[in-house]
Amino acid sequence: MNKIQDVHLQLRRHSYHWLVTGAAGFIGSNLVEALLKLNQRVTGLDNFATGHQRNLDQVRELVGEAAWANFRFLQADIRSPEDCARACEGVDFVLHQAALGSVPRSIANPQLTNETNITGFLNMLVAARDAKVKRFVYAASSSTYGDHPGLPKVEDRIGKPLSPYAVTKYVNELYADVFGRTYGMESIGLRYFNVFGPRQDPEGAYAAVIPKWVMAMIRNEELRINGDGETSRDFCYIDNVVQANLLAAMAGADAANQVYNVALNDRTSLNQLHTMMRELLAPRFPHVAAHQPVHVDFRAGDVRHSQADIGKAATLLGYAPTHRIGEGLKEAMNWYVDNLPR
Repeated sequence: MNKIQDVHLQLRRHSYHWLVTGAAGFIGSNLVEALLKLNQRVTGLDNFATGHQRNLDQVRELVGEAAWANFRFLQADIRSPEDCARACEGVDFVLHQAALGSVPRSIANPQLTNETNITGFLNMLVAARDAKVKRFVYAASSSTYGDHPGLPKVEDRIGKPLSPYAVTKYVNELYADVFGRTYGMESIGLRYFNVFGPRQDPEGAYAAVIPKWVMAMIRNEELRINGDGETSRDFCYIDNVVQANLLAAMAGADAANQVYNVALNDRTSLNQLHTMMRELLAPRFPHVAAHQPVHVDFRAGDVRHSQADIGKAATLLGYAPTHRIGEGLKEAMNWYVDNLPR
């Protein structure tokens, strides 16, 4: 039995109370789904700034009414200390996903990004501390590596941030560390690398690349790649991220108050990604076979290459990714095709 199977068994035997912030978002809704399927009690918090009611509706369909009865939703805002305190009442574990993502959005509006990602994060830490939660697991980011040139990225070697968003995610790590030292609070930060999968939003100025490209290919619209397309990323399927969150929450005390990479230790260029997606979509949409991207200028704040060393997560958390990028794309593509607006 591997570590995540052991955690699943533990959770099926004992029901805890979990708080998932950003519950109506992409990652948050997938965490809610996984927890409810494991017979856990879940409180979800979201202000719908970037999340959607349709994500929660889809989770309800997938888990069934009996499991859904274990879910309580609060439409609330992490920028409000009172909302955070109310959400943490009686909670055992916090999975904090609520944030304003996107490097370009942070460049366009650094103040709002700071208000949500730093003030909101601090509000959640204080509320979780006061509620005496067992562990606070939070979404950190690969953007924290900034301009450090080393590959693969190792947790204890970072550079200078390249965007306001990256600054906020690094400050989260600093605050979590200080709360551990000052108050004895247990936390774990998970540095996500380019997560993708079902319920990821394809629309809006700051949409993620994979669902946005799927929609453009199906519609036979222009698809833009920033730079020459050789920029590479460590794309990580959502099931791997859900696994990492559950492992982090249930890991022993020796794993606490640290940060971990969550990815594959792999690199896929944007050109390779386009080719893979085209090959998966062409059998269902023949016009996609001839689709070619348009290359535009490099984007401010972007790093050239990103790849994670996942050895620390494997050793201390028992993290073992179940989906490589090809497997993840195959699974995600069915959802994208069935659910993206045409």
